[in-house]
Amino acid sequence: MLSQTTLQLLVASLALTPLAAARDVPAIVRNFYNTVKGQGQCPNKLASGFYAKDNGPGNFAYCQDPKTNVLYLQGTGGALADMDIDCDGRQGGPADDGRCDKSDDTQSITSFADTVQGYNKGIKDLDAKIHPYVVFGNAGEKSGFKTFDPRAHGVKPLSIMAVVCGDKLIYGVWGDENGVDGSKSMVGEASISLATACYGKSINGDNGHDQTDVLYIAFPGSEAVPGANGAAWSASNYDAFEKSIQAKGDQLIQRLGGSGSPTTTAGQPKPTCSWAGHCLDKCSNENDCDQDWVCKNGKCSA
Repeated sequence: MLSQTTLQLLVASLALTPLAAARDVPAIVRNFYNTVKGQGQCPNKLASGFYAKDNGPGNFAYCQDPKTNVLYLQGTGGALADMDIDCDGRQGGPADDGRCDKSDDTQSITSFADTVQGYNKGIKDLDAKIHPYVVFGNAGEKSGFKTFDPRAHGVKPLSIMAVVCGDKLIYGVWGDENGVDGSKSMVGEASISLATACYGKSINGDNGHDQTDVLYIAFPGSEAVPGANGAAWSASNYDAFEKSIQAKGDQLIQRLGGSGSPTTTAGQPKPTCSWAGHCLDKCSNENDCDQDWVCKNGKCSA
């Protein structure tokens, strides 16, 4: 039997143990998610012809919401983006648990390594195992290759982004771009630390999230950039870094308040559901789903 002193030390140790920084999705973000998904496809495309999957349709686009000015990714039929895994940047750091070893396209540098190094915080680049970053934008000079530069629409490197994955809201930064890794211009990718916060440690360098239900939100403007002193760039774990940008992320999502009410493309209200992300959760019977939703193939659906 443990002594009282040992128990007290154990409780204290657990209290200091970092917890994965993820939070329930606030109503303001839920409404925006439902609005985007309910419209079927984005009405204001900045660039189109991108792919979420190698064997999928090339109908994904970078979109800008005219009411809030934020940028996001969307396909057609209500599809958003998936989440492939990026392990680029610093290698072998303190949070490296070997799961990135399964990746066959890891690069030793991210797009904005020079900016990170210029912050003079003791690191030369982002670490995918520590920094929750989003791969956003497409760069490359291959013939016929679709490109898109978010900077042309006011999004700044290393600015804060919001990611809605399932029933969680994660804050990250715009930390890398999609390059010419294959024959198609791909979208929907995030660092392994961000993906792990979303979907757990079953994620690895070669195993991401295939469903196109992830919403990536980029905020234009300098106020979205934490800068050298607005984030814990030298953090040794994901929790410490994500926590350091939470307050600014909470401020930025207030922009989403003008997104309106969720409707289908036909203008009819969506089926009753607490929010679309919740309705994608796993189920074993109808009681696990919200009203007017059914349990089909292990998932709640309309």
